[in-house]
Amino acid sequence: MQRREFLQSLGLAGLGVSLGSLKSAAAESPGSGTREIYELRRYELRRGPMVQRLDDFLREAAIPAWNRAGVQPVGVFDVALGPESPTRYVLLPCRSLQHWLEAMEACHADPKVQSHPFFQATPTDPPYVRYESSLLIAFEGMPKLELPPQTADRKPPLFELRIYESHSDRAHRKKVEMFNVGEIALFKRTGLRPVFFGSTLIGPRLPNLTYMLVFDDLNARDAAWRTFVADPEWKKLSNTPGYTDAEIVTNITNHLLRPAGGSQI
Repeated sequence: MQRREFLQSLGLAGLGVSLGSLKSAAAESPGSGTREIYELRRYELRRGPMVQRLDDFLREAAIPAWNRAGVQPVGVFDVALGPESPTRYVLLPCRSLQHWLEAMEACHADPKVQSHPFFQATPTDPPYVRYESSLLIAFEGMPKLELPPQTADRKPPLFELRIYESHSDRAHRKKVEMFNVGEIALFKRTGLRPVFFGSTLIGPRLPNLTYMLVFDDLNARDAAWRTFVADPEWKKLSNTPGYTDAEIVTNITNHLLRPAGGSQI
């Protein structure tokens, strides 16, 4: 499928999607060093065998297939603190929009995926309740996912997934700009270690952005946020006209996650 055909197949009308952003994302070729594309999935499950079946499928079939298609590292996360349990979040980093499309097609056609019991589920015994998906493009200020040091050290970290909604596309772009011009650097300096930042191209509750932070534990998270909020540079930036929350952010959703079985992040 050509990129033009792919964009048309998305059915952009009425989705609140920026066509310019999608064309820009589609133009980024694999290996060009430009911003990554992320698919973030949220699987809604029921307690019981459904959870284990999804975990087995991801570990045994889906993640290896995605890896063979060049999608890595794949993140799988369970809700440590939040209203949605059981839930699995799956993060799929891709080099470009075209790479994402090709990787999803390759995974779907993979023999081990096709033959896995999860893939053969029936209406009377479904594999999940529902899943929703968002497609994001990485920020210019952090164009690629950064693997946490805890992953290499095999320490089970705590992840914080945050979603910022805005009342308009203009306000959303100002919040993304705010991160790019200074907030990402402030995060890193004050101990808020990011994994990725993404502006949502397609997904629910647009316009919004999503980012993920990593900590050793809850105490480390609380300490880092206290340091950040008290930082003089943050106070100056957050009170700059055009960058205040009242002007550009309408709602923040926050989830604390733990890596689930098979996660590579």
